[in-house]
Amino acid sequence: MVNDRVQRVNILKIPVDIVTPEDLEAVIKELYSDGKNHQIVLLSTTDLMRARSSGELRTMIAGASLVIPISMSIITMAKFLKKPVPVRYEPFDFIVRLLAILERWGKSAYLFGGSPKGLAKASKNLKTTFPGLRVVGGHSARFQKSFHPKIVEAIRKAAPTILLVGQGVPGSERWIPRNMKNFNSGIQLWCSDVFEVFAERRNRPPAALFAKGLEWIYYLPSHPWMIFRIFTLLRRKTVSLWYRLRRK
Repeated sequence: MVNDRVQRVNILKIPVDIVTPEDLEAVIKELYSDGKNHQIVLLSTTDLMRARSSGELRTMIAGASLVIPISMSIITMAKFLKKPVPVRYEPFDFIVRLLAILERWGKSAYLFGGSPKGLAKASKNLKTTFPGLRVVGGHSARFQKSFHPKIVEAIRKAAPTILLVGQGVPGSERWIPRNMKNFNSGIQLWCSDVFEVFAERRNRPPAALFAKGLEWIYYLPSHPWMIFRIFTLLRRKTVSLWYRLRRK
């Protein structure tokens, strides 16, 4: 745990952190000030359930400095299991809050992922939105495998306060713990569509849908396979009930 402003609870044996919006700036400042590497995980219910059967994903989440819940189901599970209730954040809103904090303190960012055009537009929009945040480099997810070490070295030399990793990077969110040893310090965060949203190539779900935990409906027309999330829902309910009964 970062400090006494962060409370870590276990939901189905997967760690989740409780950080209030009021404490977020102090927590972030401590992360970038201690000279260490810190991964922030934006945790969905799907990833929580996947982590129960994936050793690498579970280890990544357990080793993260902050695990921020983004799914309503995680909040529902915490209440059902009578755990302290985490604060849920909308992914893009959390990233905007994070970048605004770093901008206020004159920090830097490196962007890695997405398409070349999307990354270029995202970088331009990010500089416009956060003029006090120094963008010290970037690279799209399109590169030859042999070029990967050069990208890692470029990130190391740039020494950004935050490394934003997006869609197309090999290993997705797992890329961060697999490569963190190559960096001296900083915050690393993966979000699949972060650059697409910054590049205005993908819209965010309406706030009203997100507040009700129904943001998946917004993505259903373009991702029809999401309808099968009902099986994850049933599994979650079954496992949650088992944990609650066992507790008693």
